[in-house]
Amino acid sequence: MSAIVLTSTVDMAHDKWLEWRKKGIGGSDASVVCGVNQYKSPVELFMEKTSQSPPDEAGEAAYWGKQLEAMVRSEFTKRTGIEVVIVNKILGSREYPYMIANLDGVCRHPDHGTCVFEAKTANAFKAGEWDESIPHGYMLQLQHYLAVTGYAGAYIAVLIGGNTFKWSFIERDEELISMLIKWEGDFWGHVQSDIPPPLDGSEASAKYLKKRFPNAIPQSKVRLPDSAAELIRQYDEACDKGEAFNDQKQKAENLLKEMMGEHEIGFIGNRVITWKSISKESFDRKGLKSDNPTLYDQYSSKSTYRRFSVKQAG
Repeated sequence: MSAIVLTSTVDMAHDKWLEWRKKGIGGSDASVVCGVNQYKSPVELFMEKTSQSPPDEAGEAAYWGKQLEAMVRSEFTKRTGIEVVIVNKILGSREYPYMIANLDGVCRHPDHGTCVFEAKTANAFKAGEWDESIPHGYMLQLQHYLAVTGYAGAYIAVLIGGNTFKWSFIERDEELISMLIKWEGDFWGHVQSDIPPPLDGSEASAKYLKKRFPNAIPQSKVRLPDSAAELIRQYDEACDKGEAFNDQKQKAENLLKEMMGEHEIGFIGNRVITWKSISKESFDRKGLKSDNPTLYDQYSSKSTYRRFSVKQAG
């Protein structure tokens, strides 16, 4: 096995396990890095790995997936006769230290030897994704684990809708693994340099910009690069077409903000973009009521945000 044991997960507290996840790219991160995860963007993952935002809390689906893992494992053994050994360790790749793995288990294939085992549960509405093969995100997860361990294949078993059980054997795909190594290496370079991957229209991208450039330098101006013209065209188009194009609008806005940085005014051709700092005073009524009804001024607070607009030059 090409993997090394980084730490044991026996009796490991959940918060400590989350800290270990920041030390590298795990199997469930692979689809995010590759941009095919519908629930998380690469920028959001970057924010988590660099401790700029908290990791997602596990929802009901993840909770029940964990609770049913033992049952899926047991049913797999019952149907195949293949015993699964639980792996209570976080593993790391010898060759690529940024690649880590927290396996559900390992088992033996008659021809390929020791293999990865992965247990899943799926909503009945997603049954179609398992008809021909396995969902793309899980394929990337398994190939990531094979990259870390050096194993030749992986078994995956799934309980769908609580009443349909399937399992598959996936062989090692050297071409896909090579791509994963490169993409994950590029992503980890962003983490190490604290420079985000290309911004998109996600809330995480907007949050990063707000944190990176919280205030504008008053009256500061910058001539934007030629590529800003196409972003402005996309922004205008999205504004004209309404809510269905919100993602396009937000992506263009985020990329224009990144170009502006701390400047308040940007211009290209006959277009002027402003991203001004706005101060707002708010009243903490809850604090006032609980502490001292007479101390009004003590509970007056000020917040600052930046207002973005794209206009024709006057």
